[in-house]
Amino acid sequence: MAVVLLLLVSACVTSTLTASLGAGGGIMLLAIMAQVLPPAVIIPVHGVVQLGSNGGRALMSWRHIDWRTLGVFLPGALVGALIGAAVLVNLPPKTMYLSIAGFILYLCWGPRLPRLVLSRPGIAVAGGVTTFVSLFVGATGALVGAFIKQIHRDRFTTVATFSAAMSFQHGMKAVVFQEAGFDLSALLPLIGAMIACGAIGTWIGLHLLKRMQDKHFAKIFDVILTLLALRLIWQAFSV
Repeated sequence: MAVVLLLLVSACVTSTLTASLGAGGGIMLLAIMAQVLPPAVIIPVHGVVQLGSNGGRALMSWRHIDWRTLGVFLPGALVGALIGAAVLVNLPPKTMYLSIAGFILYLCWGPRLPRLVLSRPGIAVAGGVTTFVSLFVGATGALVGAFIKQIHRDRFTTVATFSAAMSFQHGMKAVVFQEAGFDLSALLPLIGAMIACGAIGTWIGLHLLKRMQDKHFAKIFDVILTLLALRLIWQAFSV
C-alpha cells in the first residue's frame, strides 16, 4: 500500500513540475518508479502513465499547441518507433538501472545540447531519435523540450506543444511494447490511478505556470535527481 501511495503522489507532483516548468517531471517519475517496480515493467508502465499525463496536459492547453512544429515532429517519431521495434530487447536489471542513472546524470550535469538548425528536417530527426532512445531509457522529455524551447519563447506554447509531442511519442511506445508481448493488464488499476493523479497535478501546474519565480529551483531539482540516480547505481551493483 505504501508503494501505491508513493506512486500516486509522485504522479501528481511530477505532472505539476512538468506543467509549471516545461519538462523534467517525467525523468523524476522514471527515477522513482525504478526504485519500487520490477525492472522489466519500468519503461512500459512509465510510457503508458506518461501518455495519459501528457495527453491530459495537451488537452488542457490545446489552444497553445504549435501544430506546424508538431506536424513535422510526428512523422520522425513514427519512424523512430518502427526502428526501435525492430531491435527492442529485454535488458538485464543492472543494465537498465545504469542506463537510467547515466541518462539522468547527463541531463542534469552534462554539456548543453548544441544549438541545432531548426529546419523541418532537423525537427523530424529530433522526433525519430528521441522516440527511438525513449524505448530503452524511458524519459526523453528533456531532449524533446530542448528542441521545442529553441523554437518558442512563450511558456504556454512550449508546454502545450511539448505535451502534444510527448503524447504521440509515448503512444508509439505503448504500441511497440504491446506488440513485443508486454502484458500490463495486472497493473491497469495502478496505471489508471496514476494517470488520474497526473491530471490533477497538470491542472495545478498550469495554474502555477505564470507564478513560478524561484531561480534556485532548477538547481535543487537537479540535486534531487542526482541523488535518485546515485541510488540507482547503488542498486545496479547490488542486484
